[in-house]
Amino acid sequence: MRSENAFDFLRSLWERMLEPKYAVLILTVIASAIRLLPMRFRYLLGYDPYFHLAYIRYALQKGEWVNFFPYTYAPYGSLVRGPLGFWMTPAYIYRLLSHLGLSLYNSFRLTPVVFGVLTVVFLYLSILLLYGKVEAFLSAFFLSVMFAHVFRSMAGYYRGDNYMLFWYSLSLFGISLALSKKAPSWRYKRLGFYLIPGFSAGFAAIFWQAYYPIFGFLLANAIGIGTGAFLLRKDKYIWDSLILVLAGAGGALLANFLGGRFRYGMLAVSWGLGRWIAKEFGLHSDLINDTFLLFYLKYAVPLSLGLLVLLLIFSRLIRDNRLFLRLLVVSAYALTVILVGLKYYGLVSELLAKLFPASPIAETQRTALSDLWAAYGLGGIISPFFFLGFVPSRIKVRDFLLLGLLLLVLPMILLWTRFLFIGSFVIALMAGIGLVRMYEVLCPRMWNNSPAAVFMLALLISLPLTTAIQGVHNTLTLKPIMDDHWERGLTYLGKNSNITDVVLDWWDHGYWIIYYSQRSVIAQAGPNRWVSQYYLGLRSEKELMKMGVDYIIVSYDAIMKFGSLLETANVSPREYALVVLPGRESYGNLFVFSNGLYSLIAAPGKTWDVKVNLGNSIVIPKRVFVETPATLGEVSLSGRPTADVYVYINLNYGYAVIMNGRTFDTPLARLMFTSNYSRAYSLLYSDGGYIKVFRFEHPNVVVIQENSSIVLKFTNSTGTGLRIYGYLDNGTLVFKKRYGVKRKEEFVLPENINGSVVVRYIYAQEKTILDRGVFRIDDV
Repeated sequence: MRSENAFDFLRSLWERMLEPKYAVLILTVIASAIRLLPMRFRYLLGYDPYFHLAYIRYALQKGEWVNFFPYTYAPYGSLVRGPLGFWMTPAYIYRLLSHLGLSLYNSFRLTPVVFGVLTVVFLYLSILLLYGKVEAFLSAFFLSVMFAHVFRSMAGYYRGDNYMLFWYSLSLFGISLALSKKAPSWRYKRLGFYLIPGFSAGFAAIFWQAYYPIFGFLLANAIGIGTGAFLLRKDKYIWDSLILVLAGAGGALLANFLGGRFRYGMLAVSWGLGRWIAKEFGLHSDLINDTFLLFYLKYAVPLSLGLLVLLLIFSRLIRDNRLFLRLLVVSAYALTVILVGLKYYGLVSELLAKLFPASPIAETQRTALSDLWAAYGLGGIISPFFFLGFVPSRIKVRDFLLLGLLLLVLPMILLWTRFLFIGSFVIALMAGIGLVRMYEVLCPRMWNNSPAAVFMLALLISLPLTTAIQGVHNTLTLKPIMDDHWERGLTYLGKNSNITDVVLDWWDHGYWIIYYSQRSVIAQAGPNRWVSQYYLGLRSEKELMKMGVDYIIVSYDAIMKFGSLLETANVSPREYALVVLPGRESYGNLFVFSNGLYSLIAAPGKTWDVKVNLGNSIVIPKRVFVETPATLGEVSLSGRPTADVYVYINLNYGYAVIMNGRTFDTPLARLMFTSNYSRAYSLLYSDGGYIKVFRFEHPNVVVIQENSSIVLKFTNSTGTGLRIYGYLDNGTLVFKKRYGVKRKEEFVLPENINGSVVVRYIYAQEKTILDRGVFRIDDV
C-alpha cells in the first residue's frame, strides 16, 4: 500500500512538473543556476573575453563603435572586424540596467547566461510542439545541465556561438510551429511561421562573425523535411521544405543587408579567406558582399530547391504506395551527392584545411573521446536511442527534420572541440527523445502501478540527474586563469608607461594586457612565432626596436608553457631543456622539489648543497640562483659541477626550475631567473617570481598633449627622421610624410593631416628603426 502511495505521489509530482508553465520555470531556474556559478569569481574565464570587454569599454568611452583599435597587433593597430551586435548586446544591457546599479563588468558577465537560458527555453518549446511534454522536458533539461553547453554560455565566458545557437533555437521553434498546426484552418496560414527561421538566420549575422552554420542547419532541416515527406508519402510537407529553403534565402539577403550596417562576417569579400574562396569558386557580385552568402544563394539554395522540386515531381509520378521506389529515388540522389563530393574532394579538403586547421589552441583541436565524455556525459551515451523511432510504424516527418540537422552537426563535433557546444543542442534533443523511446521499447506499460514502473520512473529521472551532477561538477572545477598577481602587475604597467608603448609577452596574456594596462601588444589571439623566437634569443634587440617594443613581460605562466614556446618557435626540443619542479616538503633546513622523474634537494648555508636527480643520474649543477622576498642572486655551491644543469629556486612561491645551458642563455631565463641580463633592460615591476616586467631601454617616442597640440617627444634624440602616416577610422591611408628631426627633442604633429583619426609613426636613424607606434588622436 505504501509503495502504491509512493508511486502515485511520484507520478503526480512528475506530471505536475511536466506542465509547460511549471516546466519552463523549472528549466529556467536550473539553467540559470548552473550558468551563474562563475559569478562567484572576481575575474573572467579564459583570455578572449578580456578583449571583448576592453573594446566595449573603449567604444563606450568614445561614444562610437570605433573601427581602428590601436591596442592590438602592435605596432600597427588593427581594424576590429566582426559584426557589431556581438559587442553591442552587453553594452546596451548595461545602458538599460545601469540605473539599477548594474555595472558594465557584470552586464558583460551576465549576457551569455541570458542567451544560454533562452536557448534552453526555445528548445523546450520546439520539442513540446513536435513530440510532447516528456520529450521536451528531458531534452531541455539535458541542454540546461550539459557541460558542453554550459561552458560557452556561463557567466564570464563570452562567446559568439552562444548567440548563433540561440537564433537557431528560435528558428527551430518557428519550424515547429509550422509543422504542429494540423487544423484545416491553418493549412496556409501556418506557412507564415517560416518567416521566423528566415529572420532569425538574418539577424544571427550581426552577432557573430562565424554565424554561417545556421544557414546550413536550415538547409539540412529543409532537406530532412522534404526527404521524410517523400518517403512517408506526406507530400504536402515537401512544400514546407521548399518554403523553408526560400526563407533561408531571404535570411541570407537580410544578413547581407545588415552586414553593410553592422559589419560583415569572417568570409566578407574584403577579407583574405573570403577573397580566396571567391576566387576558387569563381564567385563575384556587386550586391552580395559576403562570399559564403553569395555561395549559398548561387549554389546551395538553387540546388536544394531543384532537389526538392524533383522530389515533388516524383511524388506525383510514383502512385505506387510501395516504399521501395521512393527509397530508390532518394538513394539515387544520395549517390549523386557523393559523386559530386568526390569530384570536388580536393578543393573541399583545401577549404576545410584553411577553415579548420589543427592548432595548438585548445578549442581548435580534433575532438577526442575524453572530450566527448566531459562535454556530454551520459547524455552522449543515451543519444543513439533517438534512432529507436526510425521504424516504419513509428517514424514521422518530425524525425527527418531533426535527422537532417544531426547528420550535419555530428561531423562538426569531431572536427573541432569548440563545436562540442553547437553539438550539445543536437545531443540534448537526441538524448531527451531517445530516453523516452528507450523506455517505451523496454517497458511499454511503464506507467502501470507496479514496482517495475517505479523502477523505470526512477531510472528515467536518475539518468538526466547523473548528467546534471557531472555538468555541475565540471562547472565548479573551472577557475579563472587570471589572478591578482597579474592584475597588480598589469595595472602597475599601465600607470607607469605611455599610451603608445608596446608590450611583448606570450600570446595568451595579450588580451589581459589590453584590458588592464590599456597598452598595445605584439601577440594576442594566437601563437606568435616572432615572440617565441625572441624569448629564445633568436631575435636581436635591433629587431625589438623595429617592432617598437618598450616593455617585456616574463612570468611563471610562460615558463610552464615552455614546450609550446619551443613548438611555436619551430626549434628542436632536443636543444632546449626546462623542467618546473613544484615544492614538495621541507625537512628543517632542507628544501625538496620534484616533478615526475626529476627532483632537487637544496640545503642552504654559506655555500649551498644542491643535488639534482635527472632520473638516471644525480648531478651537481653549474650555477644556482635563489630568489627570496629580499634578494635574487647566485649562490655559492659546496660541490664542483658535474653536469650542464642550471637551477633557479624560488622561495617566495615554492618552486624550482632546472634547465640546460642553452635554455639558461635565453632572454626568457635570464630575465626571469637572474639579475644578470643585458643592460638594455631595467626592471620595472616584480612580485618575486610570478610576473616580472622589464623596460627595454632604447630611443623612445612619448606622445603627449601640450597647449592643444600633440607632441612627439624623443627620450634619446639620436634619430634623424620621423615618418608619419595618417588613417581614417576605416583604415584608409590619407596622409604620409617624412620629417627630418636630427638633433631635435620633440616634434609637433601638424594640425591638418587630412582628417586622420589614427596616426602611425616610425622614428629612425637613417635606415635603422629606433621606435614605432600607433595612437588615436583623441586618446592623447
